[in-house]
Amino acid sequence: MSRERILQGAEELFFSRGIKSVTMDDIAQSLGMSKKTIYASFSDKDEIVLMMMRAKLEEDKKEISAICGQCANIVEEVFGIMKYMSAMFSKLNPMVFYDLQKYHPEAWKLFKGFKNDFMLKLIEENIERGIKQGHVRPDVNVGIMARMRIEQIEMAFNPVLFPPDKVSILEVQVSMIEHFLYGICTLKGHKLINKHKQIVEED
Repeated sequence: MSRERILQGAEELFFSRGIKSVTMDDIAQSLGMSKKTIYASFSDKDEIVLMMMRAKLEEDKKEISAICGQCANIVEEVFGIMKYMSAMFSKLNPMVFYDLQKYHPEAWKLFKGFKNDFMLKLIEENIERGIKQGHVRPDVNVGIMARMRIEQIEMAFNPVLFPPDKVSILEVQVSMIEHFLYGICTLKGHKLINKHKQIVEED
């Protein structure tokens, strides 16, 4: 039980402050336990990061797959996933992704796998479904658009491109999603987008 509690406490600290700035002392103090107790479950901070990332990505896979299974079309799916992710984006320090890439290569590899395997396949399937339902233009290159959308997700966390003191991650992600959807959708699809944005479309 203490192992799960440590991972949960570490995740909250990492997400709010970034990974590099959080020490084992910080984790122990936050949880009200000794470092000895933490070291009894994890060899070092790197293992905590790796296990935390593995658990978080598995949770995301289950939640996102469930959302997609309940949605009738690509617009519902995209906005449904965005709603799920928005809670995380609102409290996520953009430095988390920079720290992962620079200091925790194994955990970063897990994230890249999640992005390039699970999410890429999911987006491709959503676009293909959208084409069949008439919500996405039939001339859209599925592979190119799916890859572009995947890269947008990571790009939104770049603090150099989008300084967190000037724009929130959530705002960047919403803007990119809307741009993506309006770009690939038909007029029929646009009506769905506007409905989800609660915009009354003029005929």
